[in-house]
Amino acid sequence: MSSSGASQEVTQRCLGDLYRAHADWLSVRLRHLGVTGVDDVVQETYLRIAPYQARGEVRHPKSLLLRIATNLVAEEGRRTQRQRRHAATAPLWTDAPSQTEAVLLKQLVLKLPQPERDIFMLSRFGSLTNEQIASRLEVSVKTVERRISRALKQVDAQLRR
Repeated sequence: MSSSGASQEVTQRCLGDLYRAHADWLSVRLRHLGVTGVDDVVQETYLRIAPYQARGEVRHPKSLLLRIATNLVAEEGRRTQRQRRHAATAPLWTDAPSQTEAVLLKQLVLKLPQPERDIFMLSRFGSLTNEQIASRLEVSVKTVERRISRALKQVDAQLRR
């Protein structure tokens, strides 16, 4: 066995000893702090402490383990917040239409009769409710619903050709 192989085996054995000595303590401590997914956090903590252990830099294992674990939990919390913020600001259509699709959509909308086109544009691209459209155009909500329905049928018929 080479010296690096022997060194790696010693490191693994020391890390195993560290795990056996403190994993249960760390799990209990994290549960006491209200952490969810404790087993995953403990496992990731030991992956991150391995380089310190290999260099012999772990003098206060409990303190270092708890610091790494709480940093992991905080990092996951920040990642979750970023994902939520991104999801809240992301457009509803995640697949942006290609240039060809955008041109086709524009042609289909332009082929609609003026009353249907106006209402369709306000509804789909202006993000107005049927009530808002009816108020703006001074027509009934029922008229708005009928015209949107007609517009959708016409666009659907054009797409099926």
